[in-house]
Amino acid sequence: MKALLFALVMSTAAVSVGHAQAVQSQPAAPSAPKQVQLVEAACGQCRLGLPGKGCDLAVRMNGKAYFVDGTTIDSHGDAHAQDGFCSAIRTAQVQGEIVDNRFKATYFKLVPETTKSK
Repeated sequence: MKALLFALVMSTAAVSVGHAQAVQSQPAAPSAPKQVQLVEAACGQCRLGLPGKGCDLAVRMNGKAYFVDGTTIDSHGDAHAQDGFCSAIRTAQVQGEIVDNRFKATYFKLVPETTKSK
């Protein structure tokens, strides 16, 4: 019985580790040979007019919006906060390419918002 319980615990841990490795984190710095672009980033459904249910990260490039693969809406703070992706359109530095009408991000970094003087 102990062996069965041990095997169950180990297989659960192996699946968790495998999933964590499958979700790759964004690099800390952009790749030097590739161009860094400034784009608008927001929730595709709430702010950029893309179809779907729920909230998913999207970018707008050259007037066209694309859902993003390679990072998620929750990887950049609370999407429903005052400055979150569902409430505001933000500026981001990105690298990647459009494949099958989706933006495949290899680098994604939000540009800090500037505070307005009163």
